[in-house]
Amino acid sequence: MNSDLAFLDFNQTGFSIRSAEVMKARSEHWYAKTPYSIAVLRYEDANTLLKDKRLYQGTRRWPEHYGITEGLLANWWQTMLLSVEGDDHLRLRKLSSAAFSPRAIEPMTPFFARLANELIDNFCEKGSCEFMSEFAEPFSARVITELLGLPKERWRELADYATELGYVFSVTIKNDLPVIEHGLQGILDISQKLIDSRIGTDSDDFVGTLVKANLDGQKITNEELLSLVSMIVFAGFDTTRNQLGLGMQTFSAYPAQWKKLGANPELGRLAVEEVMRVNPTITWVSREASVDIEYKEITIKQGTTVHLLTIPAGSDPAKFESPEFDIEKERAPHFGFGGGMHHCIGHYVARLDMKEAFKALAARLPNMNVAEGATYLPDSGNTGPTSLPITFTPTKKISTLTSL
Repeated sequence: MNSDLAFLDFNQTGFSIRSAEVMKARSEHWYAKTPYSIAVLRYEDANTLLKDKRLYQGTRRWPEHYGITEGLLANWWQTMLLSVEGDDHLRLRKLSSAAFSPRAIEPMTPFFARLANELIDNFCEKGSCEFMSEFAEPFSARVITELLGLPKERWRELADYATELGYVFSVTIKNDLPVIEHGLQGILDISQKLIDSRIGTDSDDFVGTLVKANLDGQKITNEELLSLVSMIVFAGFDTTRNQLGLGMQTFSAYPAQWKKLGANPELGRLAVEEVMRVNPTITWVSREASVDIEYKEITIKQGTTVHLLTIPAGSDPAKFESPEFDIEKERAPHFGFGGGMHHCIGHYVARLDMKEAFKALAARLPNMNVAEGATYLPDSGNTGPTSLPITFTPTKKISTLTSL
């Protein structure tokens, strides 16, 4: 390995994926060294390697990197869809995919829009709110309760557990392990009750379909069933909540873009894609070499962890002639949902619910700005605001809502 390569210390306090240090490393070479192995910095290299089937999902060794090799988290981590490869991965993904298809999710569009407006009505007349607790959390959690058939009143419980479990993707995972496992146990309990409620019924929703596959004894085991449902409960909340907050942070820095979206809701789709290109909650996509791989001038040895950094790739001037945030531009695909065989299975839900959320927010919160006091998770791994106070020009409630 080239001894002149930059070294990016992901574990260093205050390290940021979007720092000048990272961008300088990108200008010098297509990859850099890390505490784990290598980080891919440029768009075309990330795009090529994400599609290489010899690179397995690298997230499966994430807890192990921090010495977490046994216990509740370690055991669950090895069974979830993100960690499974080969025929088992294809089987589980096929069982789940129909529930997340455009055909299944598109009818939820009116619900997403009504939910966004209901939540905005709670604070629009004040001219300020704490965005994460007053919008991002209840919106993301209520989408999951609707999708899985949970009582809407349980959104707070789900959100609290998922927030605790969300620290699993931070570089502080070792210190946060007790909190993470408390959240995981809560998610597992919710998931098991969901599964039990579908046994002996004719339910054809997401959980009901998986339960039927389990009962025929051929397609999915008890352990796989619990792991899959719990992953959907968690992942569907955590990433959407974080991404909504990061979107508001981005639009606050580009007020003209916020005004454009408020005036033209048709830009909602591009707004989601552009936010996820420049400010994704997933700051890197991890892969692991299943065999020795010859790539360009190096050999990626079997077992090597490869981090494909989404932010430097998404702003790579070699790919994006004008990489500055612009919701009117069609761009090359971003990596905010990963890629290849492990492309996020719930991407269509996230794209559609965030589109409706940003459309409503921009239309009803003019002159939005992030106020002082915002706090954030570390800017590596999965990131996002933990609190996000915003101000805006007060607007009136709308009265067209039905009870959700």
